[in-house]
Amino acid sequence: MNPFLGPLDADGRVPASQQTRVAAFLMSAHGALARQLMTALPGRLREGWQVELHIQYCRELELLTLLAGATTWVPDPALPFQFWHWELAWMPQPAEGAQDGRQGRLIDLAAFGHALHAVIRPAALLPENAPPMEPFAVALRRIEFEAGRLMQAHILFLKGPQFESARDVVSAAVEKRHAQVRELWNDMLAGIDVDTSTRHVGDTAYHSVATAAQQGR
Repeated sequence: MNPFLGPLDADGRVPASQQTRVAAFLMSAHGALARQLMTALPGRLREGWQVELHIQYCRELELLTLLAGATTWVPDPALPFQFWHWELAWMPQPAEGAQDGRQGRLIDLAAFGHALHAVIRPAALLPENAPPMEPFAVALRRIEFEAGRLMQAHILFLKGPQFESARDVVSAAVEKRHAQVRELWNDMLAGIDVDTSTRHVGDTAYHSVATAAQQGR
């Protein structure tokens, strides 16, 4: 298998079939996160962490809009089943051991967001000769850039005083979501003949938030 997307076509673009599969996965995951963020937002923003959730929600909508417009879409017979499989995986999974259902849902939401932004490195899929201004390539680079900023926000949220009594619960939830996102991302890449080497995933970010959770005791 090729370690990158491609081979590029005569115009230097990633094959439309690969664009479609990668974009569908990212839109499924980021769309699910946006929906969960929207559900978690209160009618009025009274605390700092609620404002942060609202910012993240707006960023997710921006990424979805960018990706939808930058992708060359083609029919993909495998997508209906795969999309259903992904959507089931992204459903809320309240963290076990939380104080109550609300805390469990918030921990899972933050863990899912952190995993999505820390594990997936979409720009690493692009070959070195990919034109820098090709729309799909620009979109993948932008998603990875924004992910770095959002990941830090998730770390601060997971370290926050609202989870002071649930540090072990936070660590377990983050580990669970990281493993899930990594497995599904690698399976998707293997389905389009892309080598699932570690250059396409990030591993160190989990350790940073797990360490932070432990230090926040």
